[in-house]
Amino acid sequence: MEEAELQSHCDDLLDRFMAALNAHDSAAMDACMHFPHVRMAEGVVTVYDAAGNNPMDLFEKLKARDGWHHSAWNHKRIVQFNAEKVHLDVRYTRCREDGSLIGVYDSLYIVTRRNGQWGIQARSSFGP
Repeated sequence: MEEAELQSHCDDLLDRFMAALNAHDSAAMDACMHFPHVRMAEGVVTVYDAAGNNPMDLFEKLKARDGWHHSAWNHKRIVQFNAEKVHLDVRYTRCREDGSLIGVYDSLYIVTRRNGQWGIQARSSFGP
């Protein structure tokens, strides 16, 4: 598969994931992930063994702490890839309802293909 085609698949996947995240739609987020799913943030490694294990209380914590309302991608760039796995350098912004900036965070996302389906397998973020 060509890099441009992979980038298109990954852009679509991550855009669906971000829309689900902003809608607080755990089922739609799960549909974008492969399991077990690994998340590394704030020095903690969390493994979601199966769909339905995504801790949705994170949104309430972000709202209470920072007034978080939504997030948006700044960039999604392929760093390495083969036919079954893609490493992406991503950056996202968290914002309050009025659009004011909470922060900009860099992450590494690993997207894998299983049975022809692309899904986010792991995320390592410098954000909370």
